[in-house]
Amino acid sequence: MQATYVGGLHCELAHGPSSTILETDAPKDNKGKGERFSPTDLMGAALSSCILTTLAIVAEPEGISLKGATAEVVKEMISTPSRRIGSLNVVVTLPEGVPASAREKLERVANACPVKKSLHPDIRADITFVYPTKAGVHPTEAF
Repeated sequence: MQATYVGGLHCELAHGPSSTILETDAPKDNKGKGERFSPTDLMGAALSSCILTTLAIVAEPEGISLKGATAEVVKEMISTPSRRIGSLNVVVTLPEGVPASAREKLERVANACPVKKSLHPDIRADITFVYPTKAGVHPTEAF
């Protein structure tokens, strides 16, 4: 990976193996225009995609399709003692039909994903799981 500052508080990030380019901008609350993901937004995006990918790695060999699963992240910044991420709260909504017998294992796997395990312990990263049913939605308790 390589990052290049291109001016205007924007960077271009290049992924070597795929040549994919990702652009960032400083957030509106820190002198940017919020035109792109901010570097701290990318931490939340990395956490959500890591959770979903790790879940799929475990679920799919067991015949459980997670296609359509979503992870929504709310990032909260704090400024004391210095500006940093205070929390990344994630709501994972799994598709209808995930067996109740697999849920505990999937929740354990999500909480052990490499990105979550790499976060500084001062960053709160709670995950709430939502299991839709024909009768409605049943979230589990946040970890």
